[in-house]
Amino acid sequence: MSTVAEVRSTLHRVPLVRPWGPDTTHIHVIVTRLTTSDGRTGTGFSWAPNSGGRAVHALLESDIRDAALGLPVHPAVAYDRLWWRLHEAGRGGLTTIALAAVDLALWDLHAPEGLAPALGRRRETVPVYGSGVNRHYPLDELVAQAERWAAAGLPAIKIKVGLPDLAADVERVAAVREAIGPDIRLMVDANQLWDLPRALRAIDALRPYDLDWVEEPLPADDIQAYTRLRAVAGVPIALGENTHTPWQFRDLLTAGACDILQPNVIRVGGITPFLRIVELARAFDVPVYPHLLPEISGQLACCLPLPCMVEDVEDASFADLGLLAGEPPVRIENGLARVGVHSGLGFHFDPEFLAKTS
Repeated sequence: MSTVAEVRSTLHRVPLVRPWGPDTTHIHVIVTRLTTSDGRTGTGFSWAPNSGGRAVHALLESDIRDAALGLPVHPAVAYDRLWWRLHEAGRGGLTTIALAAVDLALWDLHAPEGLAPALGRRRETVPVYGSGVNRHYPLDELVAQAERWAAAGLPAIKIKVGLPDLAADVERVAAVREAIGPDIRLMVDANQLWDLPRALRAIDALRPYDLDWVEEPLPADDIQAYTRLRAVAGVPIALGENTHTPWQFRDLLTAGACDILQPNVIRVGGITPFLRIVELARAFDVPVYPHLLPEISGQLACCLPLPCMVEDVEDASFADLGLLAGEPPVRIENGLARVGVHSGLGFHFDPEFLAKTS
């Protein structure tokens, strides 16, 4: 049986084309190469947009590498053993973010004809929604971004809310709705900035603009408050990008805390736990909309049992940031994500770019 013979990771500080605010001008990407006892190599990665990149890299180069050596080259078997070995360092967060790099490398080996064929492709294309980290944008820049998305044929867009003054949020949402018209779906993301009373007032004030969903209006782990909000909100509630384990997602679902789940494949620990979360959600008839990372999320979305969309933050995909060489594994054209033909995950990191960002 083939086993893990070596795991090595490199840390890269990648400049954003469009900064996500004054404190987020770069993201951290950790690229992991896994070598098997029979000489094959799989490539995975992890990702931290603001903080934690160095800690993730250190965990991969120490505890995770030590625990991975000698494990079977099978994603689910390796993941369960690694998580059990490492969960005392944290049942989610840095632990699962770091484990994702190894899990993705194993799936890169486990899917010789591509990830979508390995998982079972259900559709050829998936709709894409434009997404911006744009709370700091002036109003005219926000509207111009929305108009770019509309002109590109995207069927839906999402903007940030959660400014100190609710009237400013209302003004911005109203301006975007006017710019894109009534037929493009519009969502808002508060990034956990409201408490329950503020969320109730904000949702009521934004009701005239026909929102498709309100994302993370409350702190992500306040399940009781989400359940109370969803019962009266009258608009779908989206949640999950800051939830880390299948057990935590189970608790969201059993509490009736949200209408849409948004797991981030890196933050949950990789493709293996992502698939377990998908099956939980399916049992509750709750759709899964993968969070960020369209080059991997697009492949997963083509295999999900319920309809969904793929999120594409403007100029922030790995291809747009310059991380990839050659054709990306997923292309976005005319508002649709389409998976290309490739082996494994299809990620070919540009060695020159990696060298410059180390």
